[in-house]
Amino acid sequence: MSQEDNSSYTGYLQQAQAASRSLSSLSPDLVNAVLRDVAAATREQAEFLLAENAKDLDRMAPEDPKYDRLKLTEARLQDIAQDLENVAQLRSPLGEVLLQKTLSNGLAISKVRVPLGVAGAIYEARPNVTYDVFSLCFKTGNACILKGGSDADFSNQAIASVIHRVLEKYGIEPKVATLLPADRLATEALLKATDYVDVLIPRGSQALIDYVRQNAKVPVIETGAGIVHTYFDAAADLEKGEKIIFNAKTRRVSVCNALDCLLVHQSRLADLPALVAPLAQAQVELFADALAYQSLQDSYPARLLFAAQEEHFGTEFLALRMAVKTVPDVSAALDHIARYSSKHSEAILSEDPVALETFLNRVDAAAVYANASTAFTDGAQFGLGAEIGISTQKLHARGPMGLEELTSYKWIVRGDGQVRR
Repeated sequence: MSQEDNSSYTGYLQQAQAASRSLSSLSPDLVNAVLRDVAAATREQAEFLLAENAKDLDRMAPEDPKYDRLKLTEARLQDIAQDLENVAQLRSPLGEVLLQKTLSNGLAISKVRVPLGVAGAIYEARPNVTYDVFSLCFKTGNACILKGGSDADFSNQAIASVIHRVLEKYGIEPKVATLLPADRLATEALLKATDYVDVLIPRGSQALIDYVRQNAKVPVIETGAGIVHTYFDAAADLEKGEKIIFNAKTRRVSVCNALDCLLVHQSRLADLPALVAPLAQAQVELFADALAYQSLQDSYPARLLFAAQEEHFGTEFLALRMAVKTVPDVSAALDHIARYSSKHSEAILSEDPVALETFLNRVDAAAVYANASTAFTDGAQFGLGAEIGISTQKLHARGPMGLEELTSYKWIVRGDGQVRR
């Protein structure tokens, strides 16, 4: 992209940065009132928001894995409004003293939480992200620059207009939540906006995340794709397993915490037909290795059962599809996960304390579960109010990112004339 092309977006970026400085003067009570009013406006404007979302949906094939993420409903808008209110109820981390001490020379030193400054979010067909990013950034004194995909442009513009009307009502500069145009040039400008943006958070496909990581000059917090496993151990409870696996796979197939691969201890192959029977009712296609296929071929519908190929392991399906792999023990399950996992969410089902602790201690993932569905990997479910993304990296933040993850800190040093010798 040429310098001239980049300059056409400089105004958006400069205004967002300038607006970020005004946020420090807002009281916590005012911030919370704004968030509650955005929630109320979302409920009041539901018909408008759904109509604009329908324009986006009309341009996407329903069988596209992104369709479900793009779709807004009355229930989803109610959930979004509730998340906004949940964020309003949370304590702000700003100003929290992380460390405080007085040195022998009399200098009083404290380490205090502060905003990051300007957070940029690049995301695809996920209009709910517009709300999530705004609410968490606004609560933590950060301006946000929103770069949604063209698939959700009508929805994002409608949501931004609702947010901006509430901000204007309170006399707050609307540029604290800046929505960039949905074109590719805006993405390129944001990736290179080192003078204006403090951090970038991509949310979307692995291809999008890889592109941002490889091309951004602004620091990136990677929110990786979810290639999710659940290991059914020799000592697992069958009744619990049926419910957990069904929920993890079918609750909402288009989200990053949905189950992609079931690992089954070889001693439990006789229980495999019962374990996955509920999935057949939901029309889930299974890609099973040789032993699992043999166990299932007389019980699971033939039209839904396929022999697994190498490409089925390490795939984020985002659909009613799941791989099945037989393993001899917990170590083999961990080895498989280490090879194919995206380090998002992993689970073990077992009643054996040794197997549980071995798995929980050795598996490398942002969220690790024992006898529970991976569907819980979510900022709201973790009590964070909402999330700006689920980080699969280890620096700065990991797992669902809420308010604290949108802060940094600074050292405040108070003296009385001290000089260094």
